[in-house]
Amino acid sequence: MRNESWPLEPVLVLGAGPVGQTTALLLARWGVPSIVLDRRPARDLAGSKAICQQRDVLDVWEAVGAGRRIAAEGVTWTTARTFHRDAELFSYEFAEPGTPVFPPFVNLSQTRTEEILDERIAAEPLVDLRWGHEVTDIDQDAAGVTARLAGGRTLRGSYLVVCAGARSDELRRLLGVTFEGESFDDRFLICDIRAELPGWATERRFYFDPAWNPGRQVLIHPCPGSTFRIDWQVAAGYELEAEVESGALDARIRRIIGDRDYEIVWKSVYRFHSRVADRMRRGRVLIAGDAAHLVSPFGARGLNSGVGDAENAAWKLAYVGHGWAPEELLETYHDERHAAALENIAVTTATMDFLVPADETRARRRTEVLERAATDQDARASVDSGRLAEPFWYVDSPLTTPDPRRPFAGRPPRGEAPPAGPGVLVPDAPVVLPGTGPTRIRALARDGFLLLAGAGFGPTVAVRVLKLAEIDPEGALTAALGARPEEAWLIRPDAHIAAVLTDPADLPAALARARGSLEWSPFAAGTD
Repeated sequence: MRNESWPLEPVLVLGAGPVGQTTALLLARWGVPSIVLDRRPARDLAGSKAICQQRDVLDVWEAVGAGRRIAAEGVTWTTARTFHRDAELFSYEFAEPGTPVFPPFVNLSQTRTEEILDERIAAEPLVDLRWGHEVTDIDQDAAGVTARLAGGRTLRGSYLVVCAGARSDELRRLLGVTFEGESFDDRFLICDIRAELPGWATERRFYFDPAWNPGRQVLIHPCPGSTFRIDWQVAAGYELEAEVESGALDARIRRIIGDRDYEIVWKSVYRFHSRVADRMRRGRVLIAGDAAHLVSPFGARGLNSGVGDAENAAWKLAYVGHGWAPEELLETYHDERHAAALENIAVTTATMDFLVPADETRARRRTEVLERAATDQDARASVDSGRLAEPFWYVDSPLTTPDPRRPFAGRPPRGEAPPAGPGVLVPDAPVVLPGTGPTRIRALARDGFLLLAGAGFGPTVAVRVLKLAEIDPEGALTAALGARPEEAWLIRPDAHIAAVLTDPADLPAALARARGSLEWSPFAAGTD
């Protein structure tokens, strides 16, 4: 990584959850110091919370030295099964474009993920983590941001990233940001239970209207240590403590696991929300994670999307602050991540509309679809048990140069990835870097703008250039891209494809666009 000195005040990060931790660690990769402020007195290690880590998020965490550890400690699963009552309707496994290092999904409690990220922060001198620091006011000017703390002290930063979670109403108010959406009446009961359940340890199970939760849904996820996360949809007036005292919770659990020993590790009741901030950037302030968007967890799109926010914010703050890109690049954080949030809202709202029909007519239709799906392949496509997390495709981003030869065909079938092209995350594959040895294409991409050059493209001062044929002797990357000999692939610092070019004369404009500039400049700094 580059070691150029950061010319500005540190970046302030509000919130030390996974999104804030990831933001700070990624900023440090770019030589950017940060101060992470959390109002809590210390880390809260209770409960599993967000457990489902998607493959490409693990890859982001590997860039800060945590991905392989999280994957190794978690439970790997590759199959998603959906049932209606006691009949399996369908299952699917996940496509693996390229040769990915990580499995499609790994389940590990959020609390353990935070501990691993904390270890990385403790080893990173550019990250200053401070507990018990509540921000009560935010002021910004042309040179930076001032955060006022409870007690009257102030802290000055060059930029600020709000990662303070769903309960950031006051911070959003201070920034003039609305948080429109809806909240669902039904509640959901979570129990983490420790038990031996042979055959359930490597798959996600979703049940519509099972005998042990009639008229509602149940989701079961495996976790490490013979622990299983069970989510029951329950009525709006559900009272957990009353069910514990009456013995009904024990009966509820035994209807699923049978007459075997078990231990409740954690339990909670929560309500789903579907909300998105109208703005994810206000001047020098960026809003990320649950502070910017809330979605139902069927699809594991909350934390995974928050990490996408963190990566997008970190490289753009670094490029602007170091002087490698114009200030306009920061506005594309809102453009890209707000579009991602709206996509997640659309996907998860469709799931909730199917899970919790709004009226009797839609409830009858859902029942008809579920009953037909047992024997009708076409009906199964209408069964929505949650489309699982996937990277957002920046095909309509102002940073992306379209390629008419590689049009985006729209959202692919569940479990599949779109073909490589502008806006899509580059498929991972092993490559060989001359003079260095074996590595992966995403590891190279995350060190800055990269051009994978075909015939006719030579060295340039504007961007790192690697000949595709030289780094890909086995052809794995070429095949994953579907690359043609005459093409060059411009890859962003977050490993998304910015452009696919055939004429070297088009490179300056594509690179300028990918950096948020209307006019091309060589940006010699930060391009080696």
